[in-house]
Amino acid sequence: MNINPQSYTVDLDWKKPYPSIDHDNEAFWDGLKEHKLLVWKCKQCGAVYWPKAYCQNHDNEPFAANCEWTEASGRGKIFAFNIHHWAFHPGFKEEVPYVYALIELDEGPLISSQLVGGDLPTDIHTVGQTVEIVYEDHPAQGFTLPKFRVVRE
Repeated sequence: MNINPQSYTVDLDWKKPYPSIDHDNEAFWDGLKEHKLLVWKCKQCGAVYWPKAYCQNHDNEPFAANCEWTEASGRGKIFAFNIHHWAFHPGFKEEVPYVYALIELDEGPLISSQLVGGDLPTDIHTVGQTVEIVYEDHPAQGFTLPKFRVVRE
């Protein structure tokens, strides 16, 4: 699959497990629908987290009032990856083999996602390559998934 745009729409029936969207991460998922990758940032020291967490650098205000969602660059580097040759859920069987990766965002946190596009990693030398987010919209299901593609610099 050659993915060039920053987003694409999938209008197929959803046969995979649904994302777990709740009160604590609803803003993150709403951001994805607006094609914004949100991370959790401490207003006091600037530390950035994903997923949402209390700041580890100092005492926190009640209900994490010292933190807020902020937009990330959507860029990072491949921290680790694996290639799935077998579907662990029937909904993924049409996509195997696919590449699942840990991405170290430029802001610091790690996020896991599927790599898409025509320039997928094949060996350990791919670790450290630059990637950028691609938004996979699912309008019928009402959510957007963050996926990443390798960027040649």
